[in-house]
Amino acid sequence: MARTVSAEDAVAVIKSGDRVFIHSVAAAPQRLIAAMTARAPELRVVEVVSLHTEGPAPYADPALARSFRVNALFVGANVREAVTEGRADYLPVFLSEVPNLFRAGILPLDVALIQVSPPDRHGFYSLGVSVDVARAAVQTARTVVAQVNPRMPRTHGDGIIHEEDLDFLVEVDEPILELPQVPLTEVERAIGGHCAELVDDGACLQIGIGAIPQATLAALRDHQRLGLHTEMISDGVVDLVERGVLTGEAKRVHPGKIVAGFALGTRRLYDFLDDNPAVAMLDMAYTNDTAVIRRNPKVTAINGALEVDLTGQVCADSIGDRLFSGVGGQMDFIRGAALSEGGKPIIALPSITGRGESRIVSYLKPGAGVVTTRAHVHFVVTEHGIADLWGKNLRQRAAALIAIAHPSHRDALAAEARRRFGSW
Repeated sequence: MARTVSAEDAVAVIKSGDRVFIHSVAAAPQRLIAAMTARAPELRVVEVVSLHTEGPAPYADPALARSFRVNALFVGANVREAVTEGRADYLPVFLSEVPNLFRAGILPLDVALIQVSPPDRHGFYSLGVSVDVARAAVQTARTVVAQVNPRMPRTHGDGIIHEEDLDFLVEVDEPILELPQVPLTEVERAIGGHCAELVDDGACLQIGIGAIPQATLAALRDHQRLGLHTEMISDGVVDLVERGVLTGEAKRVHPGKIVAGFALGTRRLYDFLDDNPAVAMLDMAYTNDTAVIRRNPKVTAINGALEVDLTGQVCADSIGDRLFSGVGGQMDFIRGAALSEGGKPIIALPSITGRGESRIVSYLKPGAGVVTTRAHVHFVVTEHGIADLWGKNLRQRAAALIAIAHPSHRDALAAEARRRFGSW
């Protein structure tokens, strides 16, 4: 039976050399993180494993490098500097395979620090806004410490865990981390509009995080019978549900339900999720399984990129050799959409960086990682239009991509393409 203790007493279970899992994204348990970090003087070489987490990551501070070392499964902004400076590590992996790293003992966990909703009358808690890989962490960690927060929404699905699966409880009452909505730029709206052109009525969507997904959701307001099976959901989903656009009636897998692994947005989104049986928050090994994804018809997967070369290779996790994010679930859904009946895998990005550099490039930067191969890419979208690469050879691909590059870079790209592939 779990014991209710202070945060300081709970994290006393962590020993030097332990591997500690931190609950993902908006569910990052800030009180437990602070208490663990406060023990830095007495701890050495504690490995911190996590996906992206919102909020501060004090264990990645350079002053604590002897006490903690991050092993990031996704490089978020709060650990990016540590990874760049070599004080933290990055483990490239498909999101669909992360739970099995825990379950198969590849990354055995000593302690899991999680955040949950209060229990129901039967003693069941909920992992709330992040079921993703946290379910596997709870199932496999030697010790589970749960921050119990009445502001955590109680979600349906795989995140229901019994008090017998928890070892220590720490009661808090603090806001769940939010991602504020920001005004969309004209470029983002244009990209979202082009993505929406590719979405058929009755399609099953996968849309990620950020301004372009937000713009795409906003551009889908007049569509009909859309479904959602995705790794994450944001506030734009609530708008489509309220307008009757997102019904899920055309889905074959979980018809009528929104399926996701985690949620990140504002309190409005979290209130929408609370005790909502129309939403199933599920294990990432399932949500991101290509074999599951492809069973729905018209899966339309929209993912971002940092740059795309003229052959269609997609770099989404690094700027040259500097790691920026992670492999994530892009390939899980790009491949799942390609195999779906009537599916459309889409890569969407602005045509230029903030410094005016082209993001449609002749060659990826030295050291850049290929997250999605040129054989997997079907559609690439910028604010200048849609490039359909499916069934096209390298010469034809180059022509299609140059047509959606920024006008100021098209001549240089065309000259390079002619040198490599011949004229068109």
